[in-house]
Amino acid sequence: MHIIPVASGKGGVGKSMVAANLAIALAQAGKDVVLADIDLGASNLHLIIGLATPRCGIGTWLSRSGAAFEDIIYQTDYPNMRFIPGDAELPGLANLTARQKNLLSKKLLELKADYLILDLGAGTSSNILDFFLLSGRGMVVTAPTLTATLNAYLFLKNIIFRLMWESFKPKTKARNILEGLRRDGSSLQRVYIPDIVARIALEDPESHAIFDQRMQRFNPRLIMNMLEDPKDADKAQKIRRSCREYLGIDLEHLGIIYRDDMQDVALGSRIPIIRYKPHSLIAQAIYRIADKLIATESDADDDYRLSDEEYLDDSFSAAGTEAETDFDAKVGYVEELLSSGALTPGDLIETIRMQQFELTQVRKENQFLKHKLTHAIAQGFNV
Repeated sequence: MHIIPVASGKGGVGKSMVAANLAIALAQAGKDVVLADIDLGASNLHLIIGLATPRCGIGTWLSRSGAAFEDIIYQTDYPNMRFIPGDAELPGLANLTARQKNLLSKKLLELKADYLILDLGAGTSSNILDFFLLSGRGMVVTAPTLTATLNAYLFLKNIIFRLMWESFKPKTKARNILEGLRRDGSSLQRVYIPDIVARIALEDPESHAIFDQRMQRFNPRLIMNMLEDPKDADKAQKIRRSCREYLGIDLEHLGIIYRDDMQDVALGSRIPIIRYKPHSLIAQAIYRIADKLIATESDADDDYRLSDEEYLDDSFSAAGTEAETDFDAKVGYVEELLSSGALTPGDLIETIRMQQFELTQVRKENQFLKHKLTHAIAQGFNV
C-alpha cells in the first residue's frame, strides 16, 4: 500500500481539494483507494466528495471502547474508493493522546488498498507531523504567496526536527543537544540544521547513523496550487533551494495547478471538480499528478530515482513547462469564450479589475511582512 499524506504549512491553499480529487483520479485509474480525513480539528472532507454527513467517524471510534474500525470505513459513489471521515464536532479531537495516535496509525497501516491518502490538518502540531511521517513520500501543497511558501518551508523544517527527536533516544548526547536547543527558543529558530547534524555525527555517531538512515527514506514532494501566471511556478524553486541549503533535503515537484473559479462552484454544489468539470485545467492537472504517482510508485528503481538529483531537476523543469502550457490553454479558452459571445468584454474587464485588486492586497501583505521581518531582525541584533 502506498501511503500519501497530504499536508500544508498554511490553511487555504487547496490541500483538501488536492487530496480528494487525487483520490478520485487514482480510483478512476483502477486503483483501490482509501481516503482518510485526518484534519481532525476541522473535518469537512466529506463535503468536497459530496458525501452526506457521516454518522460516525474517527472521533466516534476513538471515544467508544470496543467500536470496530471497519464501521467507519464508508463506500463512496466512486468505484474503487472508500472514505474514512473525521469528527469535527467532538471537542478536543485535534489533540490526540499518544495512545490514540498510535492506535489510529496502527489501524490505518493495517488497511488493504493500493493507495491510502491522508488529508492532514494545516500547521505543525506533533500529531500532524507524525501522521505525515507514516510515509517518507508525503506531499506538501502550497501556493505562490509569500506566506504560503514560507509556511511550506517551515513545515518541512519542523518535520526534520521531528525526525531528529524520534531518531535520538533519551539520555543520548544527540538528544541532549536537541533538548538544549528546545530550552532556548531563540536558538532553535536561528539554528542551521546541517551544523547540528555535523556536530551530532562527531559526538554521537550511533544516533547520527539512525537519523541518516531515516533521512535517506524521506523524499517529500511538492505541489504548487493556485497559480495565476507561469512565473508563479518559479516560487517552487525558492522552496527547493531553502530546503537543500538549510534542511539538507531535496524535493520532487509533482506539478502545478492553476486557480480556477470553477472550483468554488463545484464545492458549492458538493461535487468534486474532477467530476463537475473533468476537462477543466484544474481537473487535467490532477489527472497529470495521478499519472506521475502511478508511474513512479510502480517503478522498481523508485528509491534510486527519488534520490537522484537529475531526476529531481527534471521534475521542476517539467512543472515549469506545465505552467507555460496550461497558461496558454487558459488564454486560449478565454479567447474562445470571447469569440463565441459567452464572455463579454465587460465581463473580462471586471475579472481583470478583481485580479488587480487581489494583487494589490497581496503586495500590501508582503510589505507588512517585510516590515515585521526587518523589525524582528533589528531587535535580534540589539539583543
